[in-house]
Formats: sequence, structure tokens, C-alpha cells
Amino acid sequence: MFKKIAADALGLSDIGTIISPADYDKTDADDYVMHEDDEKIYFLIKTKADEYCFTNLAVIHVDGESAISSKRTLKRYPYSQYKISNVVLETAGKIDMDVEIKFQLGSQTFDIDVRKDQIEQLKDLYKALLRIAEVTHENELYMNLALQSLDKAANILQSSRTDETKLGDTYRELTDFGFTWMTSAREKYHLKDFGSVFEKYINN
Repeated sequence: MFKKIAADALGLSDIGTIISPADYDKTDADDYVMHEDDEKIYFLIKTKADEYCFTNLAVIHVDGESAISSKRTLKRYPYSQYKISNVVLETAGKIDMDVEIKFQLGSQTFDIDVRKDQIEQLKDLYKALLRIAEVTHENELYMNLALQSLDKAANILQSSRTDETKLGDTYRELTDFGFTWMTSAREKYHLKDFGSVFEKYINN
């Protein structure tokens, strides 16, 4: 009982280890990576019960009920659907044996403890997640501006004195242009693959 209380106090109860790329294929998470779609693991943390796998497309959480149970629940969080926010890195105090990285994926909060001696590697993950959060936020602003511009153009057309015989053709042209332009904007600003960000910040 005393050992458990002491472990919890020192943060030893479920400290994760950062897995090296050479050992990715030995983890459960690797089985759920969509290699067929060029998905690639860039960072992986393994605790007694869980695995947190960061790929270019998503965060894969292999959720274990306990360290002694073989039951696992797979949860996948694509970056294109779950916005990363509130990224925080907590370094260790004098008696702490672990460091922590915290972040949100949509409404889901993550708080992962990692071995204190792996702080330098965890800093790389922190920077990558922070950059993904920034890029996603910036792209959301651009998309909103794009939508506002199209709405403004449509409103101007509606209030203009264009010849009614030509109004239908003009509206069709604007609609076709808007669809093509928005499709292009979505491909540019609604990113699904953040491999370039991980390549930049993760130093394996």
C-alpha cells in the first residue's frame, strides 16, 4: 500500500518510455497504422497500459484498461478531424522521476508521463504538436476569409443591376468558380498529412 502511494506521489505509477524507430514493429499500435496509405510513425510512447502513437495522419491511442489486462481499446484521432490545442510540456522537479506532455485533440484531453531522462526527445514532440496546432489555426483563419469573400461576391451579384437574362449565366459562372476555388482552397488549407512538420522537428 505504502509503495503504491509513494509511486503515485513521485509519478512512477505509469511512466511512459519513448520507443525507438527500430522497435516500432514490436508495438501493438503498429498493427493499426495505415501503411497502405503511406501512413508513417514518427513518435511512440509506451506505458504499462497504453501506447500513444503519433503518425503523419493521426494520433493512435491503444488504450489498456490496466497493466495486467490484455484487453485493449483502439482510438484514432485524425488531425483533419480533431484539432490539436493547449499543448503543454512540464519539466521535472528535483524529486520527480518523470516529465509530462499535455494536449487536447478536439475535446479529448491527454496527459502523458514520460521518463525524466528522455526530456530532450519529448521536446521534439512538443515542438511538432505546437507547430501542427499553429498551422491548423492559421489555415482555419484562411478558410474563413475565403468563405467570407465568396459570400461577399454572391451578395454583390444579387444586389447588382445585371440584365436578368444574363443573371442566371453570371450566377452559374460564379457558382462554378466558387466550387473550383473552394476545392483548391480546401486542399491547401485543410491539411490531413503533417509528415513535413514531423520531419522537421523529430530528430530520431
